[in-house]
Amino acid sequence: MLGWALTFAILAVIAGVLGFVGLAGIAASVAKILFVLFLVLLVASFVIRAVRGQSVV
Repeated sequence: MLGWALTFAILAVIAGVLGFVGLAGIAASVAKILFVLFLVLLVASFVIRAVRGQSVV
């Protein structure tokens, strides 16, 4: 549990630094692109598994 707390504390500090420096917009754009990319890969993976006759879940 302490490990998770430290991880989120470090992420909060990094997010704060990016926000104060002005890179938050760039980071948000990258996050949106990565979200769409991984969503497309997830759907493609489901389709490929379904075509092969394997369980999708």
